[in-house]
Amino acid sequence: MSNELVINVRPYQTRVALVENGIVVELHIERKTGHEYVGNIYRGRVVRVLPGMQAAFVDIGLDRTAFLYVADVHKDFSEMERMMLRNSHDQEEFFQDTNGEYPTGRQQMQLLIEDLLHEGQDIMVQVAKEPFGSKGARVTGHISLPGRHLVLMPTVNHIGISRRIEDKAERERLKALMQEIRPEDTGFIVRTVSEDATKEKLKAEMDFLLKLYASIQAKMQKGSNPGLLYRDLSISLRAVRDLFTNEVDRLIIDSADEYQNIVDFIATFAPGLASSVELYEGREPVFDAFGIEMDISRAMEKKVWLKSGGYIVIESTEALTAIDVNTGSYVGARNLEETILKTNLEAVKEIAYQLRFRNLGGLIVIDFIDMEKLPNREKVFTALKEALNKDRAKSNILHMSDLGLIEMTRKRTRANLNSLLTENCPYCEGRGFVKSKKTVCYEIFIDIERESSSATEGEQIYLMVNPQIEEMLREEEQDSVIDLEKRTWKRIIIVSNKDFHLEQYDISF
Repeated sequence: MSNELVINVRPYQTRVALVENGIVVELHIERKTGHEYVGNIYRGRVVRVLPGMQAAFVDIGLDRTAFLYVADVHKDFSEMERMMLRNSHDQEEFFQDTNGEYPTGRQQMQLLIEDLLHEGQDIMVQVAKEPFGSKGARVTGHISLPGRHLVLMPTVNHIGISRRIEDKAERERLKALMQEIRPEDTGFIVRTVSEDATKEKLKAEMDFLLKLYASIQAKMQKGSNPGLLYRDLSISLRAVRDLFTNEVDRLIIDSADEYQNIVDFIATFAPGLASSVELYEGREPVFDAFGIEMDISRAMEKKVWLKSGGYIVIESTEALTAIDVNTGSYVGARNLEETILKTNLEAVKEIAYQLRFRNLGGLIVIDFIDMEKLPNREKVFTALKEALNKDRAKSNILHMSDLGLIEMTRKRTRANLNSLLTENCPYCEGRGFVKSKKTVCYEIFIDIERESSSATEGEQIYLMVNPQIEEMLREEEQDSVIDLEKRTWKRIIIVSNKDFHLEQYDISF
């Protein structure tokens, strides 16, 4: 089956789905709220330096101050870079090990935040992580400007080649070509789509990115207050830039205006892809036509069933995501260990898919079903690593513990699907459960006893409750109500109110 990039554009939101062999593997949603920040570049002002945390709070003109770690500070670090290169023994080896990421770590952490920044200082920063919950955005001073083929990193002096370009000769060709055409002390990452790209194509995009950065620097020099210097591309154009690779056969979009924007963008950066872009004009909504809407609704479910009859449960907290694997109705055919291994291996594929589809990030703990044999644990660990190879987000996986737990991290930049599509239930207030009807009844009895002790004898008690609680009080708990009336010397009149929360009640005398 073919791979497609399907884009649904509406005035209130834009949704992008990457479909591989008929399965939605990535879903990106951008709501028209004006609050999409990752990739944007700001003039920031340091408002507080925290030596104890080796970090700083930076005002970038948003509601909440942004957070900047010392490892993400840039302040003309050419000498620091030379020091790090000396300490890494070999420049080529060092940049290969970092996989094209910024040189950070022990050498840079020796530089103290209080020596680099001071309150009131103006700095250029880029949002690396969206604000999440009560936390402000995380920013970095290491600016990166992605293009179709290259990523410009003006604050770091190195050349990185995408790990997905596996041919050694092609990697060497691209590296030599970039060494030849790039300006001195300017960093670039060569992206996957640059495989077999010509010198002229790379040079043209390089010049464009350098001019763009020069214009951002000019705005930084002219401005005086914290605020936006550069806004990243719309989600549709980012999808073309980042997801429309050689592995994608076609792009389908249902907006004529955005279709034209994409065609113009491709004409500049990837004219060879023009024939693969289609304007969808069908009567049925495009996400329904490709079966994507149903997958989105399943993304909000905690329990995900496996084909064998087993299932996984996904629970997210503010700090981590916990995934539990269960055999469910699957009983196997031979022995217990084989049944468990098969369920765990099936769960591995589903977990890798769900992590990517739901865009779950941060700390993730997976509770696999316990296996006695060490080779079987290694099979599950290896299968998980292989299953995550297609994931564009970087992950780090630890070996399975004796308790059957695998701990891993997955890089988080944008909000996960669950936080985009859902909010805390106003009924249970985010707990995921409500008190049982019996618990509510017994709390009512306790409150009536407490309050009736100060009331005069002979008075009636009016109790207003949810209809389900009224039913239980009149039936299952009738004897308890009669006993309470005798002990309090008061008649209890029960009134139902369909607008009351199950746990809500009102006692009046």
